[in-house]
Amino acid sequence: MAVEEEDMNLIEILEENVAIDMSKYMSYVQSPSCGAIATFGGTTRDSFEGKTVLELRYEAYVPMAVRCIKTICTSARSSWNLNSIAVAHRLGPVPVGETSVFIATSAVHRADALDACKFIIDEVKASVPVWKKEVYTNGEVWKENSEFLERRDELGNYSCQKKVVVDGPERKGCCGGKVKMPPEA
Repeated sequence: MAVEEEDMNLIEILEENVAIDMSKYMSYVQSPSCGAIATFGGTTRDSFEGKTVLELRYEAYVPMAVRCIKTICTSARSSWNLNSIAVAHRLGPVPVGETSVFIATSAVHRADALDACKFIIDEVKASVPVWKKEVYTNGEVWKENSEFLERRDELGNYSCQKKVVVDGPERKGCCGGKVKMPPEA
């Protein structure tokens, strides 16, 4: 298991047959100063385009995956006021109904936590070197994430060393525009 913990980020790439303990990551991001915890759990579904799915299998280049996720967390922190971030991704077989990726963010306000959580999963799927094979009852296929395909040209020059740039105030988040509170007197 690769673990990276710094700057209130917990990043884990889990070895084969190690389930994601969602309560562990929720506990990690919980803080008395935060009024919001947002989570995303990606699970293996039982069908895809009419085919019965038995399981997903994940492989990764772990050192680069951890480095990329750290960069994504840094970018999220530069755009939203976050307390803690936890990201976990399983490797190996993930049967139907089980969680393969889990993200938790905490913030004082829900908009920051929700928008950052969505940003993180979208970036993980688009740019982190984790590969997915779908195993069906009648065969198997390696799959590219739609987020990667949509950004393939842009990611041609992408490096996990670069900060991901989030659009300005017009960006659409799951909670609408960011709300800025005036400083307390």
